[in-house]
Amino acid sequence: MGWKTLDDMDLNGKRVLVRVDINVPVVDGVVTDATRIQRIVPTVRDILASGGKPILLAHFGRPGGERRESLSLKQLIPTLESAFGAQVLFAADCVGIEAELVADTLQAGQVLLLENTRFHAAETKNDPDLAAGMAKLGEVYCNDAFSAAHRAHSSTEAIARLLPACAGRLMQAELQALESALGAPERPVTAVVGGAKVSTKLELLGNLIDKVDHLIIGGGMANTFLVAQGISVGKSLAETAMKDTAAEILAKAENSGCQIVLPCDVVVAKAFQANAPHQVLPADQCPEDGMILDAGPESVAAITEVISQSRTLIWNGPLGAFELEPFDAATNAAALKAAALSRSGQLVSVAGGGDTVAALNASGAARDFTYISTAGGAFLEWMEGKTLPGVAALEQ
Repeated sequence: MGWKTLDDMDLNGKRVLVRVDINVPVVDGVVTDATRIQRIVPTVRDILASGGKPILLAHFGRPGGERRESLSLKQLIPTLESAFGAQVLFAADCVGIEAELVADTLQAGQVLLLENTRFHAAETKNDPDLAAGMAKLGEVYCNDAFSAAHRAHSSTEAIARLLPACAGRLMQAELQALESALGAPERPVTAVVGGAKVSTKLELLGNLIDKVDHLIIGGGMANTFLVAQGISVGKSLAETAMKDTAAEILAKAENSGCQIVLPCDVVVAKAFQANAPHQVLPADQCPEDGMILDAGPESVAAITEVISQSRTLIWNGPLGAFELEPFDAATNAAALKAAALSRSGQLVSVAGGGDTVAALNASGAARDFTYISTAGGAFLEWMEGKTLPGVAALEQ
């Protein structure tokens, strides 16, 4: 672990610039899902308890470098105050004289929210001058936005080189969970990778083959691998142009000793809709007018058996059309098995990605997973083995 945490920093009486992800959904000025705000509460409260003065840096939406009132962070103040149990002041910019004046008036027990960093076009260019302007507002930098750590921006990368820097509680939890899953995991290690397209997860699959013992492939991706084995999948979602690439992945896995688990039976329907008439068939018997919407019961039994033998599980993507009943059955069964093993201490389970989180929440399994990452792109790039600029800056 080459990065510091809040516990390593002297915060008493100091202004702490905290990069957070509070890019929450808002309808008519009202926050409709405060999950991301709730997840930064431990960091803010720990800074306050240590005598520090939190100053929040954040982006909101995609203003494209222009000031747009509909994307002002000011509208989040009531929700932030409720979450923190503290008064939240506001500065109408994240740099400049006005922001500096408000920062100078910040008292112990108060929190300062700076305006949307992406109102400045220079933010996404990792501009050092913008970072220097932000750094003038604080004495310590704390990054608590793992979800933005895959971007080299002024508020995530450049600024970390200008002040004593550390990870916030959410960032710390993310990094520790990921280290336990792929950095130094207990074996056997199993990865579940699902979703629609092989083409979007080539780097992910290539990285995992060398690091995991079992790779369970589901969703539309599995259909492409079936095609690579010469199996007809009818009208199913599949990237036939990627069949050679899928075959190469299968060969690489065999050479590296990684077992790839594909469906041996499938749930087939003629319409992509909830409760469509369906049947369970061997994976190689999908009719020409049918589409595979889920893995079948024999596949589920094989998948849960692999999970049962594992000590570490990494999950990204559903095993079927989880948004449509009853084609959520395989995802739900595998997720609930992983949850039960995690609850009993037999499995370390880490999951992430938008569809993954939605699927695990729908199944009721999410609460028992060891860790659920809300970081989409950053989680995926970490799984691909890429260096995350926001994390690398903390390590320096």
